[in-house]
Amino acid sequence: MNKKQHIKNWLIAMHPWSFPASAMPALIAFTFVFYSYSRGVITDINWINGVLAIVGAVIFHAAGNLIGDYYDFIYEVDGEKKTGPVRLLVTGYFKPKTILIYSFVVLLVGIILGIYLITQSGFSLFYIGLAGILSVFFYYRLKYIALGEVVIFISFSQLVALGVVYTMTSQIIWSSLLVVAPVGMLIVGILHANNTRDLVLDKAAGIHTQAIKLGIEGSKILYQSLLLAPYVLVAIIVMAELLHSLSFLVLLSFPIALSNIKKIKQVRLDTLHEIKTLDVATSKLVAIFSILLILGNVIGSIILN
Repeated sequence: MNKKQHIKNWLIAMHPWSFPASAMPALIAFTFVFYSYSRGVITDINWINGVLAIVGAVIFHAAGNLIGDYYDFIYEVDGEKKTGPVRLLVTGYFKPKTILIYSFVVLLVGIILGIYLITQSGFSLFYIGLAGILSVFFYYRLKYIALGEVVIFISFSQLVALGVVYTMTSQIIWSSLLVVAPVGMLIVGILHANNTRDLVLDKAAGIHTQAIKLGIEGSKILYQSLLLAPYVLVAIIVMAELLHSLSFLVLLSFPIALSNIKKIKQVRLDTLHEIKTLDVATSKLVAIFSILLILGNVIGSIILN
C-alpha cells in the first residue's frame, strides 16, 4: 500500500464523513451569536474564539469516533456482517492498541485547545468541556444500555451550543440550547437509523439500544418523530425572535425528510438491509437542513444591517 493510501486510512479511521454532525451545530451556534450581534442583543464578541470552538467540537467528535470504534471491536459489536462504512479494525488494517493511542492523541489536542479557550473566555467553559470529555469516554457504555440517543443529543447540540456561544461571549446563554435543538434531533436520527438497521445484529451481540427496546414498529415511529419535530421547532424559534424569519429556508429540505421517512415506513424486520444507507441519507439531511438554517440566519443578519 502506498504512502498516500496509508495517510488516507488514518483519516478514514476518524470517520470524517460524520463531522457535519459536530460542525453544523457549532456553525448554527456561531450564526446565532452573529444574529444576536446584528440586533444589538450582544455587543462584545470574540469571533476568533468562535472559529476555534468549531474546530474543537470536530476534534472531540473525531476522538469519540476512534474510542467508539475501539470498544465496538473489543466487545465484538462490530463484525464482518455489519453494513455501513468500512471498519479498519475489523479488516485488520489497524491494531486495537493503535486506535486507542490514536484516540488519546486526538483527545489531547482537543483538551489543549480547550484549555487555551478557557484562558480566553472564562472558567465556566471548563465544566462544559469536562462534560464533553466524559461523553467521549463513556458514550460506548451508555450506548450499550440504550442511552446513546440521549448522550448524542446532549453532546452534539446542547454542549456544543453552550460551548461555542460561551467562547464567543463569555456568557452562558440558555436560549442557544433551543436554537441548536432542531439539528440535534436530526443528528440523533442518524444514530437511530444506524441502530434500527443493526437491530438484529446488536441484539445478537448482547447490547441494548433504543431500537431493540422499541422494536421495529416503535423504532420507525421514533425516527419519523426525530425528522418532523425539527421543522416545528424552527417555527417556535423564529417566533421567539431567536433566529431570523429567513430560517424558514429549512423547509426546502423537507422533501428529503419525507423521502427518508418513506424508506423507513416500508421496512420490516426481515428487510432491514433496505435501509443500510439510511444513516448516510439522514446525514445528508443534517447537512442540507443546517446549511439552509445558517444561510437564512446570516442573510437575515446582513439585511438587518
